Amino acid sequence: MPLVAGVDSSTQSCKVVIRDAETGTLVREDRAPHPTGTAVPPAAWEAALAEAVTRAGGLDDVAALSVAGQQQGMVCLDADGTVVRDALLWNDTRSAAAATELIADLGGGDTGRRAWATAVGLVPVASFTVSKLRWLARVEPDNARRTAAVCLPHDWLTWRLAGAPELAALRTDRSEASGTGYWSAAAGTYRGDLVGLALGREDVLLPQVLGPSDRAGQSLTGAALGAGAGDCAAAALGVGAEPGDMIVSIGTSGIVSTVSDVPAADPSGIVAGFADATGRFLPLVCTLNAARVLDATAAVLRVDHAGLSALALSAPPGADGLVMVPYLEGERTPDRPHATGAVHGLTVRTATPTHLARAAVEGMLCALADGLDAMVAQGTTVDRVILVGGGARSEAVRRIAPTVFGRPVLVPPPGEYVADGAARQAAWMLSGRRQPPPWTAGAVRRHEADAVPTVRDRYAAARTSILDRAG
Repeated sequence: MPLVAGVDSSTQSCKVVIRDAETGTLVREDRAPHPTGTAVPPAAWEAALAEAVTRAGGLDDVAALSVAGQQQGMVCLDADGTVVRDALLWNDTRSAAAATELIADLGGGDTGRRAWATAVGLVPVASFTVSKLRWLARVEPDNARRTAAVCLPHDWLTWRLAGAPELAALRTDRSEASGTGYWSAAAGTYRGDLVGLALGREDVLLPQVLGPSDRAGQSLTGAALGAGAGDCAAAALGVGAEPGDMIVSIGTSGIVSTVSDVPAADPSGIVAGFADATGRFLPLVCTLNAARVLDATAAVLRVDHAGLSALALSAPPGADGLVMVPYLEGERTPDRPHATGAVHGLTVRTATPTHLARAAVEGMLCALADGLDAMVAQGTTVDRVILVGGGARSEAVRRIAPTVFGRPVLVPPPGEYVADGAARQAAWMLSGRRQPPPWTAGAVRRHEADAVPTVRDRYAAARTSILDRAG
């Protein structure tokens, strides 16, 4: 049977999986790190991909591959295909003021937010590419004038795998395009007027948007290149999500998403109306702070993640009133890019490592539960919650999640589901079938526990206090 490869070019690292195209059986895999920071030279992604591929045994025997990547990063190219400046990543908040300007441009307040939601299914925040383009035009006008094409991280890597032909060969997919702020998932078209609104001109080249199983070209090794996908859409494809499945992904960011047959358009901007990797839609809520909350707390307590988990499970639900609001690097949901984290309810009794560990896990999960509530408020049906991502490997997260979400939680085996989704897409393209191959994610563990409403209530009070002070 032919082999296919899937790439996950995430914020922190590049992962490569190579699987049997028919069964999905894992043949080999490896990874390589990415540099830290919120502005990164794209060449670093290419170098990490080359390293991960080499460690994984190369691609010479691979018939097809697809690249999934972190969404919304801004990669600007000049007329010769040279990168104009370091790519601004999704978690770079310097474009927060630009996002506010763009909402004002369409009427401001509720009027502006509604106009953006109607146009492209989302409301500008610092994360989206359209906001970064406005920032570029305002702060780096010379770089803005040099920019001949704008693409996203996975678009650029796919183009480089094909040998970096002419700019007109840039390709993307629906899921990536839907996070830019200038492509409408509902209409399936770019909004050049919104590009012009952000950048000051509409003559920049944008990647052609492909269908889920379309071919983007051919790699230098002879493998067919798939359309690729944004990381959230790829993860949904990797776990085989269907309508009614609520996917909670705990990585660098926290993602709450679901597969839907209809597009979303939330004027509040909380729910982003993205597209998925199958031709349907992927309403999504994103928090900036997820697994990094666990990382930071473990560092403060000088324990590893297993130690943090043990400490958290040693404290009672609700941590005796200690609450962490985990806005460690600003926040996107709610839209407070300059917010900071806070700990409430600190007393002599709660000033212990166990209480702080529990508060960190519960605070991170409460922020995600707010996203889940926002999805339900938009009419989403939740049949089951599927927990994935690096944070899902924590025993404390798995056991505490049902008490916060108020629902049973299903946890598939640990895996690289973004890369797996990309590999499944490559296999789909290779097969020529109407549907992706029926791969399975393996045995799923179900976690149940009684809900503890006081955890959400205390978190809501602490969060409100912070937001009220911030204005």
